[in-house]
Amino acid sequence: MVKSNNFRDGYNMKNIAILCSGGDVSGMNPAIKQFVDYTLDKGMQPYFVYDGYEGLIDDKITPANYSDVAGIMTRGGTKIGSARSIRFKEASYRAQAKANLDKHEIEMLVVLGGDGSFRGLHKFYEEHKIKFCGIPSTIDNDINGTDYCLGVDTALNIIKTSVDAIRDTASSFSRAFVIETMGRDCGYLALVTHLTSGSELCLIPEHPYSLKDYEDEFKKQMKNGRRYFLAIVSEGIKEDSNEIAKWFEERIGIESRVSVLGHIQRGGNPTVKDRLLAYQFVTKAVDALLDGKEESVICYEKSGFNFKSIEEVTSKIKELDNELLSYLR
Repeated sequence: MVKSNNFRDGYNMKNIAILCSGGDVSGMNPAIKQFVDYTLDKGMQPYFVYDGYEGLIDDKITPANYSDVAGIMTRGGTKIGSARSIRFKEASYRAQAKANLDKHEIEMLVVLGGDGSFRGLHKFYEEHKIKFCGIPSTIDNDINGTDYCLGVDTALNIIKTSVDAIRDTASSFSRAFVIETMGRDCGYLALVTHLTSGSELCLIPEHPYSLKDYEDEFKKQMKNGRRYFLAIVSEGIKEDSNEIAKWFEERIGIESRVSVLGHIQRGGNPTVKDRLLAYQFVTKAVDALLDGKEESVICYEKSGFNFKSIEEVTSKIKELDNELLSYLR
């Protein structure tokens, strides 16, 4: 093992690394900045792992300093890159990742990612005892055990701006617009967007629906002067968005268009909420590791921040808030 020469104030520094895994979110860069600032202030040596678990395997691991994070607070995405790693599912590659961490004398990891990333991390801990704390980071907001994931607020604001702009053209041209949000099998983004945009229709995987149930009401609204409709749909619903648009034209009698927002939802200038929560998530994660908590995920609930086990956050599918669902017609 290569011995480091990292000393500060006469004592050997603890080495700690941060990586991003899975889809990028706005809020990762503020988290990375706070990670470097806070760990240096704590007398630790922070390291970057570039490109997620792939970087662990390929030894893309470098020490970080204040200058590395100057000016990144306002930037979306992640300075250190992210990736989905098939190789990390194999024991031999996880062993290589451990050897690379040993070379840099890194004993602790902070990981920004989703439940798939945390499952891999759990396996890594079981085999090699690398201490870690996970920070839920996905715009889908689909991780069980936490009410909020890093990046969600920025994504919602990007969607809000897009929907407001589409409303302008929908009303001008007397059209129905079907606006598709991300979320995989979780309808959180679509549901919150619907409730906060005043759209006329919301379709999500968690809420059973039949388009026929809306036909009489929408036709009545057309007769009474309605000039446009906005439909917010989650990508995980049973119909294709083009089928919804076709339904508007054939059954409701209004020209329709589809707007798939796609990866625009992941980018953008992080909101104040995401910057603040990134600061809090990282601070609590580092403190937990220093206090001896070896394997946990820091979650945010109405009661505040709580640490949970990997089993708690990956054992079942997250359910949408019943109160929000109750507002859906």
